[in-house]
Amino acid sequence: MRTRKSPSATAPAVAAKPKPAIIPRRELDPNFRIALLLVGAVTFLRLLWLAGQPIDLYPDEAQYWVWAQKFQFGYYSKPPMIAWLIWATTYLFGTTDLAVKISAPLLYVATSLFVHGIAKRLYDARIAGWSTIAFITLPAVSLSALIVSTDVPLLLCWAAATYGFVRAREPDGGRWWILVGVAGGLGLLSKYAMGFWLGSALGFLVLVPDERRHVKPFLLSLLLTVAVYSPNFIWNASNGFVSYLHTRDNANVRDYGLHPGAFAEFAGAQFAVFGPIFLATLIVIAVRARQVGADRRALLLMSFALPTLAIMLVEAMLSRAQPNWSAPTYLTATILVVAYLNQKGRDGLVQWSVVLHVTLCVLLLGARDIASAVGHPLSGKQDPLHRVRGWQTLGTSLSQIRLQHLELPLLADQRELMAALIYYMQPHPFDMRMWNPAGHVKNGFEMDDSLAAAPGGDYLWITQRTGPALDEVFNRFDAHVPVAHVVVPAGGPTRDVTVYKLTGFKGYADPGS
Repeated sequence: MRTRKSPSATAPAVAAKPKPAIIPRRELDPNFRIALLLVGAVTFLRLLWLAGQPIDLYPDEAQYWVWAQKFQFGYYSKPPMIAWLIWATTYLFGTTDLAVKISAPLLYVATSLFVHGIAKRLYDARIAGWSTIAFITLPAVSLSALIVSTDVPLLLCWAAATYGFVRAREPDGGRWWILVGVAGGLGLLSKYAMGFWLGSALGFLVLVPDERRHVKPFLLSLLLTVAVYSPNFIWNASNGFVSYLHTRDNANVRDYGLHPGAFAEFAGAQFAVFGPIFLATLIVIAVRARQVGADRRALLLMSFALPTLAIMLVEAMLSRAQPNWSAPTYLTATILVVAYLNQKGRDGLVQWSVVLHVTLCVLLLGARDIASAVGHPLSGKQDPLHRVRGWQTLGTSLSQIRLQHLELPLLADQRELMAALIYYMQPHPFDMRMWNPAGHVKNGFEMDDSLAAAPGGDYLWITQRTGPALDEVFNRFDAHVPVAHVVVPAGGPTRDVTVYKLTGFKGYADPGS
């Protein structure tokens, strides 16, 4: 009897398919996860607060928005980055206060990630996590995140350049010099203070003997910096270097002397900018700079922090300095302080500082509501945010008045008022003119929108002047008629303007000459 073969007995053997390799899932470091969660939460709360519109645009923000209506590679007092950012956000989200401001809180997220990256490369995950949390909650950052300013993109570029600098000095890190060069150029397009970073980097490489091998690639990266920045230089060259001259005038270099009062005011303000515990720790580090700087990581961080702060302290003594001018100091100083306290076993001071900074922010932003809730409403300048209130209401009131005089172009004599009115009045009075009998150029409106000296023309003048100061303008017109007096209260008069109809402009020549 024949045995029937099974089909499987003669079929060729088929090799079993290998099982796909299982790549282990890379988990986020817990310290980074917590830091990222807190950065996201803080940013969400900031956006939520801004969306509630408890504050108006600061006049500088309004002027940046005016600049954004005309694309240029430079503007009177600032490089172009701030106007470009506002153009982009208002193009995407429309012309609203939140759209103008939104780049500030969002860019600080990116800056915080660079802070984390710097700290992680230099130290460890724990220090990186707390540095990120500490930075995003710094008093200066909390305030700056609500007001779009040149400091916001500057700090992002400062952080990106520092991260690239750290990476470029590592073995096989040559490609990171590209980031250094690009960030340096974008930083200069944001604020000329980026020059302090470039000087600090070069100083570190030259003064530390075994870092000198990096001087050549750093100098090559500067060629990229110059290329990225060059459009603003070309614009300045075509406009009398007006931005550079303004920066010089802002520093008041012609009137240097000793101003101990201004120095004390600036130095004291730094405790509010960086926080009292953090600044006290930074002072200790500065005093022990030789000892602390024996650690190359700390020396690098000090190199990007202390020189800028020292320059601003000298500037405050010899002339004047605004509290925010030292802002770049505190980016690497945050990592430096967190690492120092960690090494001293004083992590608790970092944590308490974060709590203190958040508490101060809540009290500042909620001061008016808190005072009203306890039965002691704030009036006028008692409100910490009085400078960013009342502009929208004023613009709305003046828009109604203007409807009765649409044939008349508007005239202003003060930069902040003009900027706020162009933004808040509807339709936007882009043809508004600045009164400028001296013919000087001390702001962007005097540069681009001064009232021409040629006689002729009628105007609707909106002014904060009172008394004899009005005569300078009245005497140069055939007639003037008061139209309206607008007062915007916010617990006390905060915006007070008078509107006049001026007819028959006689030119700027002094009538008595």
